Amino acid sequence: MAFPALNKFAPFILLLFSCSQAWAQPKDNSPYSRLGLGDLFPQALVAQAGTGGWGAAYNDIYHLNLLNPASFASLQSTAFDIGFYAKYARLKGGDEAANIWSGNLGYMALGFPLRNPVNESLEQKVSPFRWGMGFSLVPYSTVGYDIQTREVQPGVDTTLNNFQGTGGTYRLNWSNGWKYKDFALGLNLGYFFGKLNYHREVIFEDLGVAYQTMFDDAISVGGINWNAGAQYSIQFKKTNDEGERVPSGKRMVLGVTAHTPQPFQTNSSKLYRGYNFVYPDGDTVLNVSGLIENGRLPLEWSAGVMYESQNKWRMGAEYRFSRWSDYENEAKPEVLSDSWRFSGGVEYIPEANSYNNYAKRVRYQLGLFYQNDPRSFKTELRNYGFTLGAGLPIILPRQQISFAHVALEVGFMGAPEELRETYGRLSVSFTLNDNSWFFKRKFF
Repeated sequence: MAFPALNKFAPFILLLFSCSQAWAQPKDNSPYSRLGLGDLFPQALVAQAGTGGWGAAYNDIYHLNLLNPASFASLQSTAFDIGFYAKYARLKGGDEAANIWSGNLGYMALGFPLRNPVNESLEQKVSPFRWGMGFSLVPYSTVGYDIQTREVQPGVDTTLNNFQGTGGTYRLNWSNGWKYKDFALGLNLGYFFGKLNYHREVIFEDLGVAYQTMFDDAISVGGINWNAGAQYSIQFKKTNDEGERVPSGKRMVLGVTAHTPQPFQTNSSKLYRGYNFVYPDGDTVLNVSGLIENGRLPLEWSAGVMYESQNKWRMGAEYRFSRWSDYENEAKPEVLSDSWRFSGGVEYIPEANSYNNYAKRVRYQLGLFYQNDPRSFKTELRNYGFTLGAGLPIILPRQQISFAHVALEVGFMGAPEELRETYGRLSVSFTLNDNSWFFKRKFF
């Protein structure tokens, strides 16, 4: 017996909140995450990550695309997508190097068409209007570092500096996409939230009577966010044997996304203390809590193009720009730089309907990306690399196709003459599809 579609939200909501604590634990050691809001988390789902992470023009009847909400209107099956990742990084600065492993739950997302395509097939009536909706929880930035430096203060002492940071920010989004014929519009409405913890300790190694100072800052953030998108599909046609113009199975999709600066509010606490062997319990220099301040995320826009031969191959490219020079955070003032990102890639299916060769049904992906980072560390930071991926089709009960996706990103982050990171990021996701939502059953 099938349950009403709305009842199917309950497991997703429970899973969403039960997994929220998994993101709260530190899983990384990235020195650059001291700056700004931390390391920005990839917003492309694993199904797109193998092609370089472009998404402004991406849409698919089985897969979600959080980068452009207009893509939800193209869904023809309910899709639940959950992703995980593991990352290996080698940090090198000067003559020192460190190897770091990290990993975590990547995201959770649910999307569905409000009009069931099975109904249209049975009724032999296709509407030019489509509406898709979805919910998602995705990290926006992560903070995780544990650094120790030693500095010589001439004529005074050698100081040992310990820096630690944990936490992150997240986006909980409600997505809607509306499509009329070949034109689609979409809107993401959501809540931006999280908590960032920073600890710094300065120790004088030889001066026993000198104060050792500890600085602890905890910053909670929250605010409403949104972004809008549009997609236009150009369907190419061919002439059949009867002389009629019919769809050729090939199309081009043009896509754009944008949002204006996004305000947010912070609630901070600060505890600064000094202590030594004379005052082992410490002397409080500053103790403030409940400090309400404001911040602003930057304007951002993207534009992309996709060319596709149905069930055979697709290729696409995207340019994304973020005006981080307008970023503001009164709780942690910093100056950032405008950033941009170029990405492109291809996906190829040897034979989508092969019944005796599974390898021919796999979606093989290849991509690349190049971007500059909004943070600076004496010089501009760059991040570039290539991606490989595979979409593995899975036939579940009732012959509904679903997918397991694997994507590998190999890249370089940082500045060659400063601290630099060479990394490999392996992502895995499961896209579970179901076409029984909003299905109208008829009894005779």
